[in-house]
Amino acid sequence: MPRPAATRDRRFAPAIFGCTLAAALGLLAPELLGSRAIAMVGAVLDALDWLFMAIASGLVGLAAWLALGPHAKRRLGRDDERPEFSTFAWFSMLFAAGMGSGLMFWGVAEPLTHQAQPPFGEPGSPASTRLALAICDFHWGLHAWAIYAIAALVLAYFHFRRGTDFLPGAPIRAVLRGRAGETLAHAADLIGVLAVAFGVAGSIGMGVLQIRSGLAATWGTPLDSTALAVGILALMMVAYTASAAGRIERGIKWLSTINVVLALAFAAAVWLGGPSIAVLEGLARSLYDYARELWPLATMGGPWAEATPWLHDWTLSYLIWWIAWAPFVGVFVARISRGRTIREFVVAVVLVPTTFSALWFGVLGGTALAIDGEGALARVALADPPRALFATLQLLPGGSLLAGLAVVVVFLFLVTSVDSAAYVLGMMTSGGAADPPRARKLLWGVVLGLLGGALVFTASVDVVRAVAIVGAIPFTAVLILQSGALVVALHRDRTDP
Repeated sequence: MPRPAATRDRRFAPAIFGCTLAAALGLLAPELLGSRAIAMVGAVLDALDWLFMAIASGLVGLAAWLALGPHAKRRLGRDDERPEFSTFAWFSMLFAAGMGSGLMFWGVAEPLTHQAQPPFGEPGSPASTRLALAICDFHWGLHAWAIYAIAALVLAYFHFRRGTDFLPGAPIRAVLRGRAGETLAHAADLIGVLAVAFGVAGSIGMGVLQIRSGLAATWGTPLDSTALAVGILALMMVAYTASAAGRIERGIKWLSTINVVLALAFAAAVWLGGPSIAVLEGLARSLYDYARELWPLATMGGPWAEATPWLHDWTLSYLIWWIAWAPFVGVFVARISRGRTIREFVVAVVLVPTTFSALWFGVLGGTALAIDGEGALARVALADPPRALFATLQLLPGGSLLAGLAVVVVFLFLVTSVDSAAYVLGMMTSGGAADPPRARKLLWGVVLGLLGGALVFTASVDVVRAVAIVGAIPFTAVLILQSGALVVALHRDRTDP
């Protein structure tokens, strides 16, 4: 029998305390916070890099089996139940929550960085230029969205088929009974809250830094103004707390739809304003190169075996960051996916966003690579990643207008992501309630804003990324337990009369 929500709420007090403590440390001693986070992540990767890569690749295989195997037609809900949201609204919400602001931040900066500092080969060569886009496709493609898909599918299946709540530990409780199961589930719930808070706070930090760079490029505001960063953060907090006060069917749904429409318009304008044919050719080559490098990179074989430091800094950091976001995206996507079949769910959550991400990097990154003849944009990306997008836009027709649109898109993506995260954290600290109390969502909105603001004060992308993935390291074990619980439940449901 489920415990009362009030009892469950008490177990999350350590999570709120931990987030507040980290925020205070970031505000009072940002260098200490940064050094400790980077050291912790580095030590874990040095010891277990192969394990994290194997887990991420294993989840890709599990997603493929679920989409093609004997359980593919099973529905998330009653057998005759139909989806709650339209396909476009559903896709918009899951995509805006999962990666929107990150794609804006890294869409130009990452390909330029990989070209200038490739994992192997000659910097700036045609080979490193081709490889740069393929690397981005790997980081933002099948592995990332398979992590999200499995995390979401586990919660959706147990909730809609077995009536459990949306807490990360619910599948573990349902399959592993007794004191051991309850202890593991309790730990999973707490770790999930911390992973969500730290992962989303990292994106807030990066987003504020990029918006500040965009305002400097467009309107000449000071590039390193702390007051401006605080103002951006305050405006963002007002926007997402106002949205969080409403229901998901209104605030998050409409914000997500507007986000995706504006992002598509922005990408189309960049493509039309740049060397369009060259960009299309580069996009096609990147898809071929992605397919060619998928297995060697996923197994850290071939030339990748000699690029261990680079893999730690980029590929493995990304994979762990996706795991950090998995409890957040998982709960949110599960909540909006009633009525989908397992096959429909996996195909939509893995293949559609992977395709969109490849197109995004092909257009934005491909445009930057094509017009960066002297390497000036690459030097900007290496020195100040948030500014790389706006430096590229200034070289295109209507650059100032595009930069203004980019600032709006980044802002709205961040509002949607944090709005969704506050909603998810409200659920997780309200006994898994599908519609958490408004006060709980607003409380988490404030906590996320403070934690994100603390990361802004570090003014370092490396520190922001390290802090964001700290919470994901223990959640990796939770994700493995959840995946096992799903496989066991599917087998039992198929064999039970």
